[in-house]
Amino acid sequence: MTTKIIRQSEELEKLPIGGLLKRSFDVLAASLALILLSPLFILLSCLVKLSDGGPVFYGHRRIGRGGNPFYCLKFRTMVTDGDAILEAHFAANPEARAEWLAARKLQVDPRITTVGFVLRKLSLDELPQLVNILRGEMSLVGPRPVVKDEIELYGSAATYYFKSRPGLTGVWQISGRNDVNYDERIAFDKQYVENWSFQKDIIIILKTIPAVCASRGSY
Repeated sequence: MTTKIIRQSEELEKLPIGGLLKRSFDVLAASLALILLSPLFILLSCLVKLSDGGPVFYGHRRIGRGGNPFYCLKFRTMVTDGDAILEAHFAANPEARAEWLAARKLQVDPRITTVGFVLRKLSLDELPQLVNILRGEMSLVGPRPVVKDEIELYGSAATYYFKSRPGLTGVWQISGRNDVNYDERIAFDKQYVENWSFQKDIIIILKTIPAVCASRGSY
């Protein structure tokens, strides 16, 4: 009997934070959002496609719960030859490379299209991540999904990141986004996992609405 209890406890430890309650809410909310926002999805898809004729969606490889990689979906906001343009920009602007290495973001990014700029400003480019949520790769609330190289920046705090599904929104998004330095972002993720509660998830979701409208730190 004792062995069975220990095994059950170990299985619970393997589950992402929030367990069945958080996952059930994610599936219900994401399904409802996809249905209600379907007209917006169609409109944005047309705008992205008509802007330059390139693909509508873009999947970027990120690291999820337990260190498992997945493709984080977005409406495409960059030109199709973005990597070459970025390298040319770094060659001409060494300070931009330093900014990129420090924050993994650029305030002035030459790769972003006109339509993409608007989508990013309003965070509409991230709506396709509702599909990632239904797949079980992401959650409505959680740490910001990171690329493989960023895990090294987390150090020992990566343990906390791996315990949660990455979120469509989270503490970082409501706390200034790109105006927050990377060490603070890591601290936010650790605190979120350590102090998770369903009530706090609801509060973060509610705070996301005015944060998106204000567009603070969004670029």
